[in-house]
Amino acid sequence: MAFDQGLSHRFEIKGGDFAKAGRVSLEVKEILHDLGIDPVIARRVAIVSYEAEMNVVMYATRGEMVLQLDPEAIRIVLEDEGPGIRDTEMAMREGYSTATEQMREMGFGAGMGLPNIKKNADRFELTSEVGKGTCCRIVIHLSPGGRA
Repeated sequence: MAFDQGLSHRFEIKGGDFAKAGRVSLEVKEILHDLGIDPVIARRVAIVSYEAEMNVVMYATRGEMVLQLDPEAIRIVLEDEGPGIRDTEMAMREGYSTATEQMREMGFGAGMGLPNIKKNADRFELTSEVGKGTCCRIVIHLSPGGRA
């Protein structure tokens, strides 16, 4: 593996900037491709990074995504400044969405973002404080049965 000692990349995400939405996750995907990461794993990482990024764009004022790679796993930590999630249990249900009509008209807000993250992650932790923001911690192992 080309990153025996580990790599870390930090990305800023601007809330409400739909024109640039998806650029961070595209950059993540390109990094993984350049490193020769298995395409199946890279796809899972692309999905979770896109969904997390879109939640920042849709709901928060700003966010920061940190991508960390080591020989065992890919870790993504996304922290945002925004309204937070009042009911994280409800937010994890497929189809539940608090998207505005405007967001829905743009094709967003199907209520699949957090469930898609959970489905594609080997480990997913979501914490949120109303009025402050949300943090997602995601781990995807580089080999089956990994324990990172």
